[in-house]
Amino acid sequence: MKKIPLGRSDIMISDWCLGSMTFGNQTPQDDAHTQIDMTVDAGINFIDTAEMYPVNPIRAETVGLSETVIGNWIAKTGRRDDVVIATKVSGNNPGWVREGRGYDGAVIREAVDASLERLQTDVIDLYQMHWPVRGSYMFRQNWTYDPSGQDRQQTLDHMMDVLGALGDCVNAGKIRAIGMSNESAWGMTKWIDQAQAAGLPRMFSVQNEYSLLCRLYDTDMAEMAVNEDVTLLAFSPLACGLLTGKYQNGAVPDGSRMSINGDLGGRMTDRVLPVTQAYLDLAAAHGLDPVHMAMAWQRTRPFPVSTIFGATTQDQLSRILAGRDVVLTDELVAGIDQLNRANPMPY
Repeated sequence: MKKIPLGRSDIMISDWCLGSMTFGNQTPQDDAHTQIDMTVDAGINFIDTAEMYPVNPIRAETVGLSETVIGNWIAKTGRRDDVVIATKVSGNNPGWVREGRGYDGAVIREAVDASLERLQTDVIDLYQMHWPVRGSYMFRQNWTYDPSGQDRQQTLDHMMDVLGALGDCVNAGKIRAIGMSNESAWGMTKWIDQAQAAGLPRMFSVQNEYSLLCRLYDTDMAEMAVNEDVTLLAFSPLACGLLTGKYQNGAVPDGSRMSINGDLGGRMTDRVLPVTQAYLDLAAAHGLDPVHMAMAWQRTRPFPVSTIFGATTQDQLSRILAGRDVVLTDELVAGIDQLNRANPMPY
């Protein structure tokens, strides 16, 4: 498995990352531990989690459980040095975490300690803010995005407060690197510029949605990433299962995310299944599993990427891992680009 630097840090991560958002809910602890073993044995050293996980659904009573499952694996196996652990603090929310309160410097200090305890480790390798407190255009909010109510100075002051707390945590040896999630190009550059001016920790990564069906990252964010050495941690590379083909022709498998939340977080539009079929047909024409095509495509991008995949079951994980050495031809990449131009933003 190829290793890449995490931003400008000295942390080397695999260019695939195991996501854990089903751990402790859809994926029981024993199965989750087997998945971690399988992933590490396949050469992947990067695991992503968050204080609010598991999801589907998110509930106040299960907050932190995915971190706990990972912490129990670390305690059981003693393999802490074999993995790079990333987690996140939640922003403003409907009440799952801290009764809906987002994060500031004081919250950061408390949340880091709580995650360390659940993860049963002395240090978090990458600590991320799950979404900007000021708001985000991610998760289909781009269609009605309105930043006109933002207070620029308030945002910058908030960033400095958070960066100061993160600096304290780095200096205390509690975290090694920091990153954002669901962030914009403007937001990333402001985090970075302010940190550099004040001698505080620099953002090394951003975790945003990115897949064949969701390519918002390809323009301004890509430019930011290249010029600022920010690694994309691409989540939902299989578009919440759409690109596996399992939802075609109206199918809703038992236990699938769609069977739980209905519309895949707004991804299930009138256009998405026909567009998905076009990608499935393209993979078939090149003799590839569409899962392998979707994952391998991420490695063709002109900016640094580590792709976060998740699997509810061991069988799903085995299918994903079987494609870890797939390399796409130039002809297939060109075909993907043609499909994207013909079918932009299907959700």
